[in-house]
Amino acid sequence: MYPIPAKCPVCTGELHAERLVCSQCGTVIEGAFVLRRMAQLSPEQWEFVETFLRCEGKLNRVQEEIGISYPTARGRLHAVIRALGYEVGSAPDTEPPVQQSVLDELAKGQITIDEAVRLLKQR
Repeated sequence: MYPIPAKCPVCTGELHAERLVCSQCGTVIEGAFVLRRMAQLSPEQWEFVETFLRCEGKLNRVQEEIGISYPTARGRLHAVIRALGYEVGSAPDTEPPVQQSVLDELAKGQITIDEAVRLLKQR
């Protein structure tokens, strides 16, 4: 079984399903079915969401489990929120500026240069 693609590989248009088949009894249901927003997440984003839920939504536990900094965990959460089509809230942040945190992680060798560039571009 393969995951359902959310976008057309030819034109990147939105896909919809027209046929569903039961893998146990073979029942077929045909119609126009819309794919949920969650189908748009990448495998890495799905993995983050599963970890986030397992950690009961506590980013400090997520960062410990995955082995990333708090700003990185927060950045990944924001990427998931944006991938689902929502705006990221602009609540006051008590954490150090993300740019400095990214540079600190890079200096400590905790992330690669490519990941640092990607994280800095997200801001």
